[in-house]
Amino acid sequence: MNLLAVVDASVKKEGLQDLTMQRTVSSVPFAGRYRLIDFTLSNLVNSGVSTVGIFPSYPLASLLDHIGVGKSWDLDRRKNGLYFLPVTQRDGGLSSVGAFAALEEHIQFFTKSNQPHVVVTNSFVITQLDFKDMLEQHIDSGADITEAVSQGVSLKNYILSRELLLELIQTHQDKKVVSVEDVVNLKKSPHVFNEYDYKGYFAVIDSIQSYFEASFALLDEENREQLFLKDRPIYTKVKDEPPTRYMNGSKVKRALIANGSTIMGEVIDSTISRGVYIKKGARIEKCIIMQKSSVEENCDLKYVIADKDVFIGEGVVLHGTAEHPIVLRKGETVRKEDLR
Repeated sequence: MNLLAVVDASVKKEGLQDLTMQRTVSSVPFAGRYRLIDFTLSNLVNSGVSTVGIFPSYPLASLLDHIGVGKSWDLDRRKNGLYFLPVTQRDGGLSSVGAFAALEEHIQFFTKSNQPHVVVTNSFVITQLDFKDMLEQHIDSGADITEAVSQGVSLKNYILSRELLLELIQTHQDKKVVSVEDVVNLKKSPHVFNEYDYKGYFAVIDSIQSYFEASFALLDEENREQLFLKDRPIYTKVKDEPPTRYMNGSKVKRALIANGSTIMGEVIDSTISRGVYIKKGARIEKCIIMQKSSVEENCDLKYVIADKDVFIGEGVVLHGTAEHPIVLRKGETVRKEDLR
């Protein structure tokens, strides 16, 4: 396909700080078994894009571990495939997509490529974007830059020629612009702008509340059917784990539960990731419990987000609200005596 992909995984969102202290936004877990970047990479692969450059910021370990060489997305190729291009500015990471300073660090990625067009995308907007269709409309429109939008909301996905992107990278300091998103928002001449109207499920994940709302939106079958399409699957890192075990006395209602977990208690309106233990007598309602966390006996949790490897001791009661869920950070331990 005549499209080169830039995945800007350096964008930082202050509203997600509790979930990004040890990882980038792109590697935040979502929907039980995925990471946010999975949706972007899957859209690219399903659209026939085979040359993908990921531009991440620090900390990198979680993202590197998840993506590897791109095998799960069929991007581990001898020709083209996946390029991991870290942004060296540790204090960098703008809140806008396609920062020219970051792209300039790896200018050879663009000068050595032969695709005539580039899609600049992000890893915090959940969609089922068809970039092939978007490219066709972009070319037909004759515009310089096409932006994907839905219901008046920018999806922060942009297509432009590789030649124009190189020009913008090389002149951004003189023109006082910082990113592709910035150029689109300013809409200054002589560039011509176009909008691609996306119809389908989408979610912009830029705060704890939006993350919480998007997670629970997927408990509705209609939203899942729009996002998880049979002919456009969402790929993720493969993990061989046994099915989840539902023990005698367990109760589950309206929940997304990944494989490898053990459910002994009650789970209602919640998302449970891989390898989670919900012990006997525990009640989980409107919660997100991430990978390898453990909820001990007789706990009562409501509106709680528990990051990976969280341990919640016996009898702990934690009640947040829909507007202000309680966030337990990665690796945190909570016991009854801690709450007195």
